[in-house]
Amino acid sequence: MPVDFTLSPEVEEVRLRVRKFMDEEVRPIQDTLRGAGADRRAYVEQIVKLRQRAKEVGIWNPHLPAEWGGMGLGPVAMAFVSAEAGRTGGIGPYIINAQAPDEGNMHTLLHWGTPEQKEKYLRPLAEGRVRSCFAMTEPEVAGSDPTLIQTTAVRDGDDWVLNGHKWFSSGAHGAAFAIVIACTDPDADPPQARNTGFIVETPTEGWEIVRDVETMAGPANHPEIRLTNVRVPVDNILGGRGDGHRLGQARLGPARLAHCMRWIGQAEVALEMLVDRALKRYAHGSYLAEKQAIQWMMAESAMELYTGKLMVLHAAYKIEKGLPFRQEVSMAKVHVANTLWRVIDRAIQVHGALGYSTDTPLADMMRTARAARLADGADEVHMQTIARNVISAYKKEGRTRSATGDLL
Repeated sequence: MPVDFTLSPEVEEVRLRVRKFMDEEVRPIQDTLRGAGADRRAYVEQIVKLRQRAKEVGIWNPHLPAEWGGMGLGPVAMAFVSAEAGRTGGIGPYIINAQAPDEGNMHTLLHWGTPEQKEKYLRPLAEGRVRSCFAMTEPEVAGSDPTLIQTTAVRDGDDWVLNGHKWFSSGAHGAAFAIVIACTDPDADPPQARNTGFIVETPTEGWEIVRDVETMAGPANHPEIRLTNVRVPVDNILGGRGDGHRLGQARLGPARLAHCMRWIGQAEVALEMLVDRALKRYAHGSYLAEKQAIQWMMAESAMELYTGKLMVLHAAYKIEKGLPFRQEVSMAKVHVANTLWRVIDRAIQVHGALGYSTDTPLADMMRTARAARLADGADEVHMQTIARNVISAYKKEGRTRSATGDLL
């Protein structure tokens, strides 16, 4: 099979169009708002205008098919688009309607929703008229083991009645609906069949936002939620009964890779800031860029970014071709998350006291980057999965190649 890393003219054109839009229209607004302080009204007004502009220039919903107002890009093309959007931080993906958790929820509705559910929930989400929420993680049990979910759903006539406790429910503030994972069959065998996905319209009676869980990066719309006798129509089951685990895994696999794509864009920005600072800062007889210690920081960052890009592209290729991809996505997720942290840390180091201050974006980038090693699965959980697959491959085949990318 030939290996070709060139992009088709169509994908390259889209990539350059997204880059131009982010550089010329999004970043200037982002910098202005950051410099002006937390002016919420100005921020919202500019976001609305930029989202309309994204529609006008044809870069809206790159991840959705044309019949849903999208560009129909596959995972490989999305890797390039998401990396370009990710260079502006959280604002870029939102401008093109490809932000978490909505992007993952749109994919979930597209592949698991009934025709009626798609029209009612996916359509307004794809058009940018509403936002959504994903509620799976619970404070009382380990988020890395969904079979332990304690939120229950009990059938009562034409409804399901949900009771439970969630947190880090991404996007809950202002969401028109939530995808909630709840336990319907506590004694199911295998335990992965215990849970079911539900579409819960919000706000609704019994749906209580307790608080926004603030992180070291500040408030980020990851609320704590209590569900008390929340009634959900039978028609609002997403997928089938007992499919909650499968739904979550199908959603989170590509979602993890989408995070990696955005993180690569952020790591690139940090490396560029590092190099720019090193070329301009003079100390002890030479510019920082001429000192070996700083050059090694650049070299390590470049190698880690290169590795990460190849891993993301290969995992995206496997998803696009319908091949098994869980191992590759886990490896990419761990590597890129840690690369993001290290590159930002090096950039801060080269900037010295300025990097530690809030006069540059690096402090915010660092606080946000720490979540990357926890979101959508902690490093240790992915590492355990990776190791388990390596052992399994060796036992079955007497070699580990299929668990290391199945290349060469």
